[in-house]
Amino acid sequence: MREALPPGTLRRAVDALRRGDVVLYPTDTILGLAVRPDSEAALRRLFHLKARPEGAPVSVAFSSWEEVENVARLDPPRRRALRELLPGPYTLLLPARRKLLSRWPGGLFGPQGTVGVRIPDHPVARALARAAGPVTSTSANRHGEPTCRTVAEARRIFGDGVAVYLPADPPPRGVPSTLVDLSHSRPRVVLRRRP
Repeated sequence: MREALPPGTLRRAVDALRRGDVVLYPTDTILGLAVRPDSEAALRRLFHLKARPEGAPVSVAFSSWEEVENVARLDPPRRRALRELLPGPYTLLLPARRKLLSRWPGGLFGPQGTVGVRIPDHPVARALARAAGPVTSTSANRHGEPTCRTVAEARRIFGDGVAVYLPADPPPRGVPSTLVDLSHSRPRVVLRRRP
């Protein structure tokens, strides 16, 4: 897959994220909405834009396995699962490192101190996370409504609430990621998505 971004587009997206704004980006699964995970104000802006109730955890997209090592407690079985499943169409629930729980807002964590981790298999998503650092990975939709299938549809719904719309090239598959809980001794598929 190639990284299909017009010149300057990635820089505008990174600048928007640094200001606390929302960016729409494609993943291998669906279109996602990104803010910086270390900004409580940006996370509130995201929840407001989606009309999503606060307290429902949001996962985080990374560009590499090494970045995940900094935020999640990985024993050998979890590390093996991480490397087998990601990059790919999975969100892994992992126990967050203690220092992360105090650095990032609570809206990113599950009740047992877990963090949802993605490494999308999409060049634009990975380029964004590589340039900006980790970003939120939540579906581009209003709470309880279907996920936007195209950038044009997302633009109609969110308008100026999204600062930068990155092009969806190649387009996502249209099926949300499968959620796998690795926070306990045995892996467990929590939510399997099918086309």
